[in-house]
Amino acid sequence: MKVLIVDDDVVSRMMLMHMIDNTASGVFDVLEAEDGADAWAQLDAGANPALLFCDLRMPRLSGMELLARVKADARFAGLPFVLVSAAADGATMEQALSLGAAGYIVKPFDAARVAQHLQPLMRAPDEQPDATLRRLGIDATRLLLYLGGLQRQLVSAGTDLAALLATSQLDAARAHLARLCEGCRTLGLHGAAHGFDALRSAPDGAALTRELEAAHRAVLRQTDATRHLAM
Repeated sequence: MKVLIVDDDVVSRMMLMHMIDNTASGVFDVLEAEDGADAWAQLDAGANPALLFCDLRMPRLSGMELLARVKADARFAGLPFVLVSAAADGATMEQALSLGAAGYIVKPFDAARVAQHLQPLMRAPDEQPDATLRRLGIDATRLLLYLGGLQRQLVSAGTDLAALLATSQLDAARAHLARLCEGCRTLGLHGAAHGFDALRSAPDGAALTRELEAAHRAVLRQTDATRHLAM
């Protein structure tokens, strides 16, 4: 699995590489790009990273310009893109999130913030539907009903959680995330459960959208696999 670090400062690249290695030694292959233009050339040539950390201010092609180009290209639109800056500028953060950034971290680097973006890529695999059936003692038809119910929960959760976060009702948001986490774990969707559990420590609108989308995809995959068992 690859992570691309884009920064014209070699020391910053080395620091991020060190933090990635400390968080998940041997899990990630780290690619480097010296600016946005170099990063775009690597992406266009097929680098295919699972995550991208990118400095904001660089020559030739800035981080914000690279972000806009990446999100406008169907090949890379789903790539998690984390902007990095030496300044915590609220307006810049908002612009980055509006363009589709997965997050924004400020130098000097906080290892916990870096790890937060790596953890979704390190999740346990989802349980196979036949194993879920045996564990719960149910048949495929019943599992399909449960998955459908979870899907409806996820649909309503987006609006409900966004409203709670907008009004700073963090305890209520955490309780809602805990329920989603438990539902996903019960149905063997370990990746989605891990994502919602991690989000409880620092509820964030952009991360919430990302986790809900990932959970939707997981439910659809599990539903398709379960339907094959039901045939």
